[in-house]
Amino acid sequence: MIAWLSPDSLAFPAVDQAPSDAPLAVGGDLSAERLLRAYATGIFPWYNEPPILWWSPDPRMALAPADLRINRSLAKAMRRHDYAIRFDTAFPVVIRACASPRARQPGTWISAEMITAYENLFHRGHAHSVEAWQDGVLVGGLYGVALGGAFFGESMFSIASYASKIAFVGLIARLATAGFTLIDCQVPSEHMASLGARLMPRRVFLHELRRAVGLPIAAGRWPTALGGTS
Repeated sequence: MIAWLSPDSLAFPAVDQAPSDAPLAVGGDLSAERLLRAYATGIFPWYNEPPILWWSPDPRMALAPADLRINRSLAKAMRRHDYAIRFDTAFPVVIRACASPRARQPGTWISAEMITAYENLFHRGHAHSVEAWQDGVLVGGLYGVALGGAFFGESMFSIASYASKIAFVGLIARLATAGFTLIDCQVPSEHMASLGARLMPRRVFLHELRRAVGLPIAAGRWPTALGGTS
């Protein structure tokens, strides 16, 4: 049975007993405290309309920074496209671009409530945007949540060739430099698999997650560009 969350408690059901392909809990809210508790224990919100649905799928798609795969076409695109990769300079724009309807996906799960919640995490130094800029125009990017040495990817967008993938490569460089060990990609995706992400049994993912979240990497706004320059 799916557990209903009490508004007076931040507690979640035991993740190791959660369904593999269905929500483990319903309800609650998107407060910063609840979201951070969820991410730290391998849970994330994903729903189209209220109530909030909380998931911890098995298996889980994840990536270690050292496992990033840059195939021939991506390497060629990185040489061809001179995108400037920046961090945390346009979070509100990035999350709204990720929420915009797409040709093959007219709807969106990134509601106004979700946008407000993740902007709150951004102001607390836990949510981040990675941005690809071309001639002063934002052409792609992604956002997610950082907790200790774990980064939880939420969504990407792109309006120019390879922009989101090149932004992701910039993210991996940032995370590797800072000592992150785990990127949570949540559910299976050919897009992420092409970059080196793989499926992990949930028990393995949770083990790696506990280690990553426990790393002493402080929250806070990321320097604008790689190397700490603006």
